[in-house]
Formats: sequence, C-alpha cells, structure tokens
Amino acid sequence: MRHPVYTIRVLHVIFFEPRIPGNTGAAIRLSACSGSQLHVVNPLFDMTDDTKLKRAGLDYHDLAHVCTHDSFNDALAAVPGRVWAFTGHADTYHTDVTYADGDGLLFGPEPTGLPPEILNDTRLAGLVRIPMMPTVRSLNLANSASIGLYEAWRQLGFSGGV
Repeated sequence: MRHPVYTIRVLHVIFFEPRIPGNTGAAIRLSACSGSQLHVVNPLFDMTDDTKLKRAGLDYHDLAHVCTHDSFNDALAAVPGRVWAFTGHADTYHTDVTYADGDGLLFGPEPTGLPPEILNDTRLAGLVRIPMMPTVRSLNLANSASIGLYEAWRQLGFSGGV
C-alpha cells in the first residue's frame, strides 16, 4: 500500500555534512512526521545504500521530503525563509526566536558542530542554542533537530498536523 504524500512543508531542517547515518535516518522519520523538508548537505556516507540510515528511517522514507545538496550555498538557495543556525556558541535560546513559514533550522555534524565559516555566514538570520546543563558537551543531532523543529512548528500552530 502506498502512503499518501503530504504537501505541507512549512519548515526546513538542514543537516550540514552529517557523519552518523542513524541520525539522518531519524531526521527522515522526523520529516515525515512533521511535514518538514529535510536538506542534507554533503553527507559523509552513501544516502542510498546505508543500512543504519534505512533502519532508523524505518518505513518513512516514502513519506519524507528529503533533498541532498552538493554545497551549503545550494541548500540555502532551496530554503525560502530565514535560516537559524543551532550552536552551543550562541546566547539566544531557540525559544526566543519567532519562526515563520519557510524558515530553515541548520544543524552541524557530529561531533564538531557547525564550522566557523558557516557560523559567520552573513546570510544566516542568527545563531540559537538549546539550553542544557553546563557539564555536558552536546545533545544528539537528531534530538536537537526534533527539539528545534517542534518549537518552530508549535509557534506556527502545528500547521497541517493532527
């Protein structure tokens, strides 16, 4: 049975050079569940032939909206709204931003996060962080994307959701 394809894609999640296929697989499932568009920039693994990616995405691949891009510039060009970079090097919490239809949420690779040349890109709307305890290094990439995306989607009234 073919699942219906949902056309509501008000938000965009961007994974810049992800390294762990299971996180990208989880983001594929996140895309399907939220109706968001997932953009993957230069994955450091084969997106078409990775068992961990397929296992994490389960049977949601045909429901997800996924684009791969050769460059960060290509990904930015595909996002119609502003792009917010999630990083531990920010003072603004992700909940202090007012998100809009078409906005993108940018996340860096495991385990390094976004490199300085991306964080300093003037095309970004801003840098935001997810609060956490000071004694830990970072959240899991897929978990961070879920936290950020659901806050943005909540602000948009969970458009298209049930």
